[in-house]
Order: sequence, then C-alpha cells, then structure tokens
Amino acid sequence: MSQSERNTQFARALLGLRALILDGEFAAGTRLPETALAERLEISRTPLRKAMDRLVDEGLLERLANGGCQVASFSIADIVDAMELRGVIEGTAARLAAERGADPALMNEVKAVLVTLDGATWGSSSVDFDVYVRENARFHHLLARLARSPIIEREADRVVRLPLASPSAFLRGQEFVPDFQASLRRAQRQHRHLYEAIRDREGARAEALAREHARLARENLEHVLQGDPRLAGRVPGLALVAT
Repeated sequence: MSQSERNTQFARALLGLRALILDGEFAAGTRLPETALAERLEISRTPLRKAMDRLVDEGLLERLANGGCQVASFSIADIVDAMELRGVIEGTAARLAAERGADPALMNEVKAVLVTLDGATWGSSSVDFDVYVRENARFHHLLARLARSPIIEREADRVVRLPLASPSAFLRGQEFVPDFQASLRRAQRQHRHLYEAIRDREGARAEALAREHARLARENLEHVLQGDPRLAGRVPGLALVAT
C-alpha cells in the first residue's frame, strides 16, 4: 500500500470514528470494539488504531490499563473550561494579529467571509444556517492564521477539536429557534467588531472581543440544556456530557 493510500485510510478512520463518537453511537465509558469498528468503517485495524491514538490526544477517548480505549465522559465544567480555553487562544491570536499587523491578503479573505456571513444572517427573515456554519468555521480558521504564528495556529486547531468547544458546536438542530437566531446575529456583529479592531491595530480591544465572542458558546450551551430536549440530541458531542 502506498503512503497516499495509507494517509487516505487514516483520514477516513479518523473522520468516521470521531463522527460516531460525537453522534453518540457509543455511550461514555464504552470500550470500543476494534474489529467491529474496522469492518463498519471498511478499513484495516492499523489506521483505526492510529485514529484512536489521535482521539486520545484530542480527549475523546481514554486508554484502558488492559489495552484498548473507551469513550471519555465530560462534565459541564469540562465543557465550559474548553470554551474558556478557546477564548484565551483566539484572544491571543487576535491581539497578536493587531499588534504585529495582519497579512493584507488574509484580511481581505476575512472581509469576504464577513460579507457572506452578513448575507446569511440578515439577507432574509431567517438565518441561512448551512452558509453560516461553513463561513463561521472559515472565519475562526482565518483568525488563527492572522497571528502569523504557527504555534498559535496549531493550538487553535487543537482546541476546537475538544468536545463542544468548536465555534459551530451548537448550530445544528436550532434553525427555527428565534432566540438562537438572535444569538447568531449578535455573533456576527462581534465578528465585524473583531475584524475592525485587528484592522485598526487595537490589540487589547481585539483580545477582549475575541474572548467575549467565545463566551457566546456558553450561552448557547445553556440554551440547549434548558430548552427542548430533542434539540440536545442533535448537538454532536452532547451525548458525552454527564449532566
């Protein structure tokens, strides 16, 4: 098997296994059946084990003393801490981008994303969630790159893989909830203000805005937990949270 084929198998194993875990296919504390998983994902056990190693690093899996892995469990406090950590890292990225001066080409990309998000958010009476989810993820990816720091970019990528810490973690299944749509419009205003602070070289303001923006995820978590129970079942990763 070529290196390219091995990389493809690993990517398929990683994406497939992560999706199964976040969608609640395996309850927290469940030991993963390697042979059955390999057959289900149509891959060999070698890339599956590599994918499991990666998910241990990400925190979704835990190693067992007698071999193998089990699905991790998280408390609400764990999730809140992950959200706070994302705010710290993205806040640092925003401050460094403002202080160092962001790449003009990347800033133009961010500006284009904001235009698309404006259309998805205010272009009609309801939010275009498909567009919002895609472009919101792109905005946060670009934010990490604006710092001109491979370390910041790497850690930003790592932290969004923590359960429910992603900027898009609570967007699924709430398309028709008016309060939630209002939250997204607020988030888009914050995106705009954050871009302006970086453009104007206001480091402290950019950092504060990024950290405040990350805290919206906590409000959305509370909205899901206190709202319609059927919504919680559509949020990837929430099945792993011990309430």
